[in-house]
Amino acid sequence: MTVSEDSLPLPKHVAIIMDGNNRFAKKMQMQKGAGHREGKNVLDPIVEHCRKNKIQALTVFAFSSENWNRPQFEVDLLMALLEETIQEQLPRMQQFNIALRFIGDRSRLTAHLRELMLQAEQWTAKFDSMTLTIAISYGGMWDMAQAAKQIAADAVAKKIAVEDINVELFGQHVSMADLPAVDLLIRTGGDYRLSNFLLWQAAYAELYFTQTLWPEFTVEEFDDALAVFAGRERRFGKTSEQIQQEKIEN
Repeated sequence: MTVSEDSLPLPKHVAIIMDGNNRFAKKMQMQKGAGHREGKNVLDPIVEHCRKNKIQALTVFAFSSENWNRPQFEVDLLMALLEETIQEQLPRMQQFNIALRFIGDRSRLTAHLRELMLQAEQWTAKFDSMTLTIAISYGGMWDMAQAAKQIAADAVAKKIAVEDINVELFGQHVSMADLPAVDLLIRTGGDYRLSNFLLWQAAYAELYFTQTLWPEFTVEEFDDALAVFAGRERRFGKTSEQIQQEKIEN
């Protein structure tokens, strides 16, 4: 059965750590880097499935702050694949009415790539069926440090008082502040860690870890993750009894 047929409660915002590309290439005896190209092709059906199920936002981890430490040939390949992805996705974004965004530290990217990303964001900004965000040169600690820097600058400029700084204000300065918080975070590839991804935005996310390598991840397993999410009780600090009472009252 499809998710819609089950009428399961769905997350508003899903995030995915797309891990296991290199291990897939090794498993399939492919050339180094070929797993990343295979992984790039997996994203399209997942995006379409999210839109079909009216998930508001999908955020994927394409390249972390720490990935700059990888071998140069792999970094170069990933940058080239990102450029290909942007160019390939623009017609799809128009077809499916999806806004395309990027988060991360752009200072280490080439001027050409930065311009391409900016143009893509501007061209798709009016699309409103869903938001696809690609995290590139991104780290959750960097994100929070940038937010702290912006708030500190506002405090020095006396735009805000120190007493005004709270969780709500901080949350307005991290990436994707205008999108719903991450409800479900999926990590493929068998590792059980967040790897510095969306540390603020996914503070209350339900976590789904799978041994499946990203190039082998399917829409069917994505539905499995959605089903697991639907079966979780999200308490946000409350007790189960309180949650059940609220359901009765509503």
